[in-house]
Amino acid sequence: QVQLVEAGGGLVQAGGSLRLSCATAGTISRANAMGWYRQAPGKQRDLVATLKSDGSTNYADSVKGRFTISGNIAKNTVYLQMNSLKPEDTAVYYCHRDRAPTRYWGQGTQVTVSS
Repeated sequence: QVQLVEAGGGLVQAGGSLRLSCATAGTISRANAMGWYRQAPGKQRDLVATLKSDGSTNYADSVKGRFTISGNIAKNTVYLQMNSLKPEDTAVYYCHRDRAPTRYWGQGTQVTVSS
């Protein structure tokens, strides 16, 4: 059973920073990719950033230049450094881990940015 454990969410003022972390428990297989999605109230879950096993990254246009994804796929950990946060970044942030053809999700961590 694969479990993803997220940490680091919270309340921050606009312009501030937060760092999310995601660790994996219950597996020894190597992931293809890990990353983050977010879901605001009443909206769909959208991609934030992805880190692939070859080291390549992918970001949503809305977070480019402000967010940085990092981690160690071999150790099943991923981080999201979020700078210059905006109220529109408020959402539940979900970590995911891909081991084709399966995607695993964390329980989510709330990020709230006040104006």
